[in-house]
Amino acid sequence: MELTKRIEVISGITLVAIIAAGCLLVIWPFTSSILWAAVICFATWPLHQRINRLCKNRRSLSAALMTLIMVVVTVLPFVLVATALDTSLSSLIARLQNMSTQGIPPAPPWTGHIPLVGSYLQSNWSDLATDSEKGHTFLKVALANLKPWLLRRCLDFGIGVLHLCISVFIAFFFYRDGDRLVGHLSKLGLRILGDYSQHLVNVIGSTVRGVVYGFLGTALVQGVLAAIGFLIAGVPSALMLGFFTFFMALLPFGTPLIWIPVTVWLFVTSGVKWGLFMAAWGLCIVSGIDHPLRPYLISREANLPFVLVFLGAAGGLLAFGFIGLFLGPTLLAVGYCLVQEMIRHKKSPQHEGRNNPDADLRASF
Repeated sequence: MELTKRIEVISGITLVAIIAAGCLLVIWPFTSSILWAAVICFATWPLHQRINRLCKNRRSLSAALMTLIMVVVTVLPFVLVATALDTSLSSLIARLQNMSTQGIPPAPPWTGHIPLVGSYLQSNWSDLATDSEKGHTFLKVALANLKPWLLRRCLDFGIGVLHLCISVFIAFFFYRDGDRLVGHLSKLGLRILGDYSQHLVNVIGSTVRGVVYGFLGTALVQGVLAAIGFLIAGVPSALMLGFFTFFMALLPFGTPLIWIPVTVWLFVTSGVKWGLFMAAWGLCIVSGIDHPLRPYLISREANLPFVLVFLGAAGGLLAFGFIGLFLGPTLLAVGYCLVQEMIRHKKSPQHEGRNNPDADLRASF
């Protein structure tokens, strides 16, 4: 009898483990999308509550409106960039193919004025332009290597945008049923950690908002402002350059790596007027807004080491692909703040207010 019960228990545990493993396998491809949907909802929940009140607590309507906002803010810019990127790459490949048949044209005069590498670049360009056989071989090898590389990068980018679309779709259900989900999670947290779980939820919330608003939000603003400046100055592929500025804004002093070369190019090709405009726009608007905006947004929610965002973006890209650029810094920052909070909680006085339950509760918070 005892053996029979033991077999039943083992069989039950095995069955549950198999079902759990099967569920994990099914959900695993969408893990990054689910996590990013949760981050989006956590960061924008106050806005959703306001919209829900305006919609008179019609949850499906308010969730649909929030999803539409997320599509406009998070998906549409990347779709526009993907379109601009496709046009630019198609034009580049067509131009290289045309050069492979008609020969490489002479080097533009402005290439010689590029600091440090200008003379070297102009000398080698002129060598390829005068020697048609060498130029043809160079372009043939370049095209053979460039096409597969561009195809892989475009495929990665497309998969990332697809995951972003899936995360926005999942966010609709989080917005609609979020209250019930939070209630279930709160009960689970109370069982595991007691009243301290609510404090940890507040820490997670402030950290998520600190990363989303302070780092990703500031980077997005800088990317948009850079794209506006490039459009005003008539720079080709302005949207794509703004997109690169957004990513470089995640690095310390990363945005000048985009707008300074553009400024040099404008000085050489469009004259001093547009070069000075781009230099002033990049220094005062694109890079300048980082100093007042980022500390203001972060100080409202969380004070985070900047290195976490950088490592999170790099590690997230390797772990989750394109969407990991946003998800990685958030997860790493949340983990860091939770560890800090738990250490602080362990160091808090254990015996103060021993006979007062309210004092014990305050100590845990």
